[in-house]
Amino acid sequence: MIWTLAGDYVNENTTPGPSSVVTDQAGYLIATAARAPSVHNTQPWRFRVSPGTVELYADQRRKLRTDPVGREMLISCGAALYGLRLAIRSLGYQPVVRLLPDPRRLRLLATVSIGREQPMTSEEHRMLEAIPHRHTHRGPFSGEPVPAGVLARAQHHAMAEHATLALIDRHLDYQRLADVLSASSRKQDLDPLARHEMRRWSRGPDGQHRDGVPAHAFPAEIIRQPGRLPQRDFDLGRELGQSPAHGHPPAGTGVLLTPGDSRADWLHAGQALHRMLVYAASNWVFASLYTQPLEAAAVRDLIRERLGLHGAPQIILQFGRASTTRATARRAVTDVMEP
Repeated sequence: MIWTLAGDYVNENTTPGPSSVVTDQAGYLIATAARAPSVHNTQPWRFRVSPGTVELYADQRRKLRTDPVGREMLISCGAALYGLRLAIRSLGYQPVVRLLPDPRRLRLLATVSIGREQPMTSEEHRMLEAIPHRHTHRGPFSGEPVPAGVLARAQHHAMAEHATLALIDRHLDYQRLADVLSASSRKQDLDPLARHEMRRWSRGPDGQHRDGVPAHAFPAEIIRQPGRLPQRDFDLGRELGQSPAHGHPPAGTGVLLTPGDSRADWLHAGQALHRMLVYAASNWVFASLYTQPLEAAAVRDLIRERLGLHGAPQIILQFGRASTTRATARRAVTDVMEP
């Protein structure tokens, strides 16, 4: 199956661009792709570059032990795939993507090649510029209103990636969602394996690590706020967190849905997620992400039933304005290259 950036099916015989583009710009392409969001900032992706093609692989060594089927890992890799596509667009070409091209090689998630020439749009350019300051927002929001039309436009970007962003704008639906997540979060908070994973992937204030959740990105204590869904406690009583705990509630809540719940759907969810986030960040709107409460298929089914949603819930997002620009560290390009 082959897709363009807009998510349209294209013919196998689409005129390719020069193969030298990939090899000449390999460092830039992979560095941009690696700025994608990932669960616990695990960055579970690897890339292999050959003339005319970039291959995206899952890095199984970075899969959470609380993610046995690799759902969150593939969502993260899907986000990196969108970043790679946007980087190719910045060079003036249309990327051509083959998802899951070889059923015998489960780690190989996609191949991306250079398609026909097509200038980057002004919106895509703003989204590319937002990649450095896009971040998962675990602290309080500023309380400023989200610019009119931003969430509606984010819905359009999700649809372009074969996903749906369902906005939860009724109080009853929000309360039902909060109830499901609260019950799931309480169970996870007591799970020794989940707590171990948070300790493993949360970092102190020394700033030396190139992966994991840095201390500046989470608060030292979790305070329940009106309108805020239950957050994960990355600090776990260690007093490492440096993000403020108090602030304004989010301006909007949404559930990202895919038509099915397959590996391809998870990759589409990741692409939709990153596409929405960089678009929102281009308007200085950021999101808190909730993926781990949805690890269990039963919880995803319950959310769908309680809220009357059409599709498989993959990620819950809460949007708001913030002025934070501190980017989360990423591993070097050489560290994410497949041998």
